[in-house]
Amino acid sequence: MKPLDARLLTHARAARRFIVGTAALGVLLTGCIIAQALLISTIISPTITAGAGLDLRLLGWLGGVVVIRTGCVWLQDRFAHRAAQNVITELRERLVGHAMALGGRWLGGERGPALVTLATRSLEDLQPYFVRYLPQLLMAAIATPASLIVVFVLDWIAGLTLAVTIPLIPIFMVLIGALTKSTANRRLAVMQRLGAQVLDLLAGLPTLRAFSRQHSPAGQVRSLGVAHRESTMATLKVAFLSGAVLELTATLSVALVAVSIGFRLLFGHVDLFTALAVIMLAPEVLQPLRQVGLHFHASTDGLAAAEAVFEVLDTPLPQSGSQPAPDLAQTTITLTNVSVQTPGRMVAPSELTATIRPGHLVALAGPSGSGKSTAVAVLLGLLPPDEGAVHLTCDGACFDLADLDLASYHSQITWVPQRAIIEPGRLRDIVAPAGLATTGELDAAAARTGFSSVVAEAAHGWDTVLGQGGAGLSVGQRQRLALTRALLDDRPLVVLDEPTAHLDTDTEQVIISTVAGLQAAGRTVVLVAHRPSLLALADEVVTVTAAAGVTAQ
Repeated sequence: MKPLDARLLTHARAARRFIVGTAALGVLLTGCIIAQALLISTIISPTITAGAGLDLRLLGWLGGVVVIRTGCVWLQDRFAHRAAQNVITELRERLVGHAMALGGRWLGGERGPALVTLATRSLEDLQPYFVRYLPQLLMAAIATPASLIVVFVLDWIAGLTLAVTIPLIPIFMVLIGALTKSTANRRLAVMQRLGAQVLDLLAGLPTLRAFSRQHSPAGQVRSLGVAHRESTMATLKVAFLSGAVLELTATLSVALVAVSIGFRLLFGHVDLFTALAVIMLAPEVLQPLRQVGLHFHASTDGLAAAEAVFEVLDTPLPQSGSQPAPDLAQTTITLTNVSVQTPGRMVAPSELTATIRPGHLVALAGPSGSGKSTAVAVLLGLLPPDEGAVHLTCDGACFDLADLDLASYHSQITWVPQRAIIEPGRLRDIVAPAGLATTGELDAAAARTGFSSVVAEAAHGWDTVLGQGGAGLSVGQRQRLALTRALLDDRPLVVLDEPTAHLDTDTEQVIISTVAGLQAAGRTVVLVAHRPSLLALADEVVTVTAAAGVTAQ
């Protein structure tokens, strides 16, 4: 990634505001730096050469300049912290939204866990880039040339000395930056692998505990941690070495100016005012460049993360339709020879054909791994089939699902996956997000799904607050909550993926009654099920099968 990538300004509006604001503060700060050096020289030189007293008026001006300079530094730092958080939030939202739009197939394999690490820990590394590096980069573009021009006006020999030595700093920065970039990229890759491994471990920990294998992945996680530590130390090593090189170069440059001015002042070739002003401005010419080199290494991890984000955002989205979806209450949905090839696995489902008529209950049955949940994803438009198609027929008109606006299609569907998605908040707001259901309606729906016992045991009833992901409820209770929400929703198509998977036998009978009630209300129900008691409710049972496929390369 470049020091200031145009894509950052394109994808984050906060970055554009930050650049403009920091540039304005940089101009004001540069003026204060130059004014401070000139005022100090004007105040001190007559006192030393002519024994004059201090000019109180100039001292007042100097105090004002110092206050303004201090305020600019404080405001710039505060502005940078706020802008950094805003940019990180914007990039995170764009990254997650774009990744979701790319679909489940794109997120498959190791890409999903790596994206989680990128969107959380890695993006936070942009903080040093905005707080330290970028302001100094802008200062180098503003303060360095402005201060150098003033030095040239005061003493052309000192100005020429600085002009000759300044390019050495960017040259060393480029040489060291190339090495640092590869080190930062390796560190990001190791961090993403570590994050993916930890997420997989957490997801599978219940299974590992059930088979007393929870300590087995310890060695692999430990080795990844060691690799992460080694890559981090390598980055720090390069940072310390490069910092020493840049400091040495800048120090020698200032020393050359100071020695030259000192000898010429001794022999009377330059006056004290000019000598003092040049000696004070010489470090200010090089200071922004030194700070750019110093903070560049702290920002390399964030730059690598931003580059990874832009790679995701630059991935073209699949083509989506724009035609409004028909009324699903009067629409027949037909899956014709639908097949999905998953990389490294079988074709599941294979040549699936099913017809879902309005008001009917259709069950998808088949052994585990046959592709039932994948078939549901195809039906919902979340996954395009490799072969076959999904058509909707309403009032004699036929529509291809690929040509429809998915937002208008999804607005007519209630989907209850195997593991319900539950937002944090009050129970009543989670079950009835629109807030239109009364307490009586909530109680009636909860009684039909068996969720009423959960509400009765809750500390504050329907006003009980749940945490992220339904924290505080068991898996079965979350499933009943999702079914209660589906019951209160009036969308014409209901898709239930294994609604009794996490429930006991007694609760299963309640859910069977609920599913029958959904159909009795005239809603179309698509049900993924294994249990015969659920399959017995169906107007039609479609058997989903898998077939051997060619492993994707």
